[in-house]
Amino acid sequence: MNDPSHTIVLKDPLSLDGGGELTRVELAYETYGELNEHRTNAILLCHALTGDQHVASPHPITGKPGWWERTVGPGKPIDTDRFHVICANVIGSCMGSTGPASEALDGKPYAMRFPVITIRDMVRAHVGLLDALGIGTLHAVVGGSMGGMQALSLAANWPERADRVLVIASTSRHSAQNIAFHELGRQAVMADPRWNQGDYYGGEAPDSGLSVARMAAHITYLSEEALTRKFGRNLQDRDAKTFGFDADFQVESYLRYQGSGFTQRFDANSYLYITRAMDYFDLAEEHGGRLANAFSGTQARFCLVSFDSDWLYPTSESRHVVHALNAAGAPVSFVELSAPHGHDSFLLDVPALDRVIGGFLG
Repeated sequence: MNDPSHTIVLKDPLSLDGGGELTRVELAYETYGELNEHRTNAILLCHALTGDQHVASPHPITGKPGWWERTVGPGKPIDTDRFHVICANVIGSCMGSTGPASEALDGKPYAMRFPVITIRDMVRAHVGLLDALGIGTLHAVVGGSMGGMQALSLAANWPERADRVLVIASTSRHSAQNIAFHELGRQAVMADPRWNQGDYYGGEAPDSGLSVARMAAHITYLSEEALTRKFGRNLQDRDAKTFGFDADFQVESYLRYQGSGFTQRFDANSYLYITRAMDYFDLAEEHGGRLANAFSGTQARFCLVSFDSDWLYPTSESRHVVHALNAAGAPVSFVELSAPHGHDSFLLDVPALDRVIGGFLG
């Protein structure tokens, strides 16, 4: 299957929050819909932790539909008959943008020589892409989960670059619980003997560790109601318990499937770097310790959406951002939607979300 991504090398080195810079930055991105004559109808979509640029086109490795195909396209809530949609793979990832698996200047993979990055670094690269594409001000920046962090970071640090900011199921900083789950995943990867201090390229990848990391993370994306309704305590392809450690229960089999499938499309080192970037994210800390400072003087309109079954980024996190926006005098709307799916609700069939997106983008 052909990869429909475009690639571009940023003209300038990318300065990083942790110090130093990435000398050569390549970004893989996709676009949908036509850019209008005045270049005013562009929407930047920011993907989540394990997402990529394949928003509304088949994934070149798995063949599965794009991760937001139900939302992006002609006549859909993000209508590509009206808008020019751009989605770039974040730096640090593994679907064409510069990351740990990319070649460093010596021709060898960066591996753990890749610098630790932040959400703001990811957005800094996005801004470089927009500059290269000749897009000054976006009609909107849109993101869910980690994508929502990027949308908030763009609004706070480059306030002139987006007229509208849509943040779905996200947060302005990671909680201790979020960090704890990510550390569990990182330790699972690093405990795999094949990780080899990150130097596994050209050999066997640490698939066992990465699979466990994905299993643990996937639990946080779902709600108890969703798991119970889908699996309950039903056994998997058997009539009785085996009294062993095979996948007796359907939910066990499901998690193992999710874990093994993930290793086919994602790089273990990228998982380490991106989860660390999310853990470091604290928008208030970046702006003098007060979240409202991040949005001082903004002219953008904001919309925040949460889900009542999301315990990873609960509604209280969105309300915290809304209160800061109110304190900064920014125009903001907020809605908590009812959906049984947990954090993953923003990716699934929630008609009320479709209406919110379509209405806000205008």
